[in-house]
Amino acid sequence: MDYVSALLPPVVMAVFFIGLVRVIVKTQGGAAKAKEDAAVDAALERAESARRAAVPESDGV
Repeated sequence: MDYVSALLPPVVMAVFFIGLVRVIVKTQGGAAKAKEDAAVDAALERAESARRAAVPESDGV
């Protein structure tokens, strides 16, 4: 019976890990993905425009 108690924790962890991976894969994409991508693109654009405003353009010198 020692082998059962030795194998039970890794088997339980493996089952939970597989379940976690399945949830992560299932939640990727879909309608929420487009909204998240748009939010990230907007944040990147704000950061880029703030960087451009902070750094003056050189006049070729």
